[in-house]
Amino acid sequence: MNNKELGEKIIDLVGGEKNVNSLIHCATRLRFNLKNFDKANKSALSDIPDVLTVVEKGGQLQVVIGNKVGKVHTEIMKSHNISSGSEQDGKNSEKKAGLMANVFEYISGTFTPLIPALAGAGMIKALLAVLTILNWINVEGSTYAVLNGASSGLFYFLPIFVGVSAARKLGANPYVAGVIAAGLLDPNFTALIESTGDTTFMGIPLIAASYSTTVFPILIAMAVYAPLERWLKRISPDTIQLFFVSMISILVMVPLTALVFGPFGEYISSGIGSAVAFMLDTSAILSGILIALAWPIIVILGVHWGIFPIILDNMSRGGDMIKPITAAAVFAQIGIAFGIFLRARKNKELRSLTFAATTSGLLAGVTEPILYGLILRYKRLIPLTLISGAIGGAMIAVFDVKISTFVFNSIFTIPNYTPTLGYVIGIGSSFLAATVLAFIFGTEGKKIKSEDENAVNAQEENPSIESVKFDIQSPLKGELIPLEEIDDPVFSNASMGKGVGIEPIEGVVYSPFNGKVVTLFPTKHAIGLVSEDGVEVLIHIGIDTVQLEGKHFEAHVATDAIVKKGDKLITFDIQAIQDEGYKTTTPIIITNTKDYLDAIPMNPKQINAGEHVLTILR
Repeated sequence: MNNKELGEKIIDLVGGEKNVNSLIHCATRLRFNLKNFDKANKSALSDIPDVLTVVEKGGQLQVVIGNKVGKVHTEIMKSHNISSGSEQDGKNSEKKAGLMANVFEYISGTFTPLIPALAGAGMIKALLAVLTILNWINVEGSTYAVLNGASSGLFYFLPIFVGVSAARKLGANPYVAGVIAAGLLDPNFTALIESTGDTTFMGIPLIAASYSTTVFPILIAMAVYAPLERWLKRISPDTIQLFFVSMISILVMVPLTALVFGPFGEYISSGIGSAVAFMLDTSAILSGILIALAWPIIVILGVHWGIFPIILDNMSRGGDMIKPITAAAVFAQIGIAFGIFLRARKNKELRSLTFAATTSGLLAGVTEPILYGLILRYKRLIPLTLISGAIGGAMIAVFDVKISTFVFNSIFTIPNYTPTLGYVIGIGSSFLAATVLAFIFGTEGKKIKSEDENAVNAQEENPSIESVKFDIQSPLKGELIPLEEIDDPVFSNASMGKGVGIEPIEGVVYSPFNGKVVTLFPTKHAIGLVSEDGVEVLIHIGIDTVQLEGKHFEAHVATDAIVKKGDKLITFDIQAIQDEGYKTTTPIIITNTKDYLDAIPMNPKQINAGEHVLTILR
């Protein structure tokens, strides 16, 4: 269908013109601010061939179209009396997204950057546990002490890391946030815990507590510190702002956290932990079943990181019971992948996917490829996954399995759970049940054949068809990250196309090849290029940065400009964008991925502009 027909179809499925408060668009998607979201038929919208995906996020209904979004937007505005709104509407909508949605978004955004560090330290804990069991290391020796310090340091000083990450999420100074958190871990402060007399601060009774390994107090403190810092910046003269804002922030926040937020956060976390313990004491089997059933759904909804502060606080109180039960759901997913691997003998694509997914799940505890690439792709696997997870969850709960350090649920971290035998029985039951159910009732994927597989099959049938490689150079200097780690489902699930993400450390975008500028968005946060060989690339600077309306961006080229590899395209102020509360993670997307066999990114690493970042196979 043409752009006008597509626009009319979309307006009809979002509930009609009268259901639209305003409509804006960015480089890839139409952003609707609707009066009633229930009137929008998201399923039908997703079924439109020209619509890549539909996302409800930040109080907006986002219909992802791709490069021609501007033309579709123009046709809609020509034919309908709809307010074009402004990007401020998007910000206001985000505030209306709901208290719980905003809370989970805050917690998730805080903990996501910390997960590699938590997982790495946790794996060292697992290694020490294995070495201790095998009697290969002396727990009284210096080697053990050094390795134990390497794994325990993060957890002891966790409030500092959480404070830094939370402040970055909220657009506040992360280093001042670290100072605030460090104040609660200072030896002089912690010595008050052992004080026998009355402990006060300026005559106010002070409940001295240990804040090492805790997260709730500092999460609450950062939610107050961020607006305080913004207010202090507004009222303080420029001549003293350098020290005045940080000084007052520290003077206010450290005592306030110790007097109010610390005890309040402790009460919250202990209350949640007690509630979970009560559930398990009342009916361990039912509790294990419910937690294991809920976990995959929580992961799909993207709010699972919001549960981790509860888990970490439980660990600091002697052991967590939630994470072992979630392991049953994780191993159920791994079992599903293994069962399909055994069943789908004739589908090379599916066997390759399930073998790789099973391996990564068992060795690293990473199951997103199984969940999104397999279970949600073949809906009949969903009930099999839930049933298998519930079986193991009930067993783990009955054995009262606990864990006291953060690890991913892999075969290497089994010694971290106690009692280990009960844990093994639980996850083994989930894995075995899922494997059997998937093998008997699963799918061979015969009806779904990807374009990549068709191309490979065509090449096998006609050897004269050769695979040609085309290398894409990095347009930025920074840290290379997998596409799936980008905090935007439109990019992370490859709806726009395959690619890679870059966390930039230099605010300059260079041309990755010789070609032409086909799209330069008015807000200059995104640019579309096409190479001389026809490879189409979208460089999208930051997440939701369209809402800055061009602030902190400067374009050095125009649409239809001919560019050479290494030409400067856009410059942007990384710190200013982050201070506004936006992430600068930059997706590099091959928007015409379907025209090629594959787009293969380099492994995560530090990368300079001009270095090889993607290989295109045609």
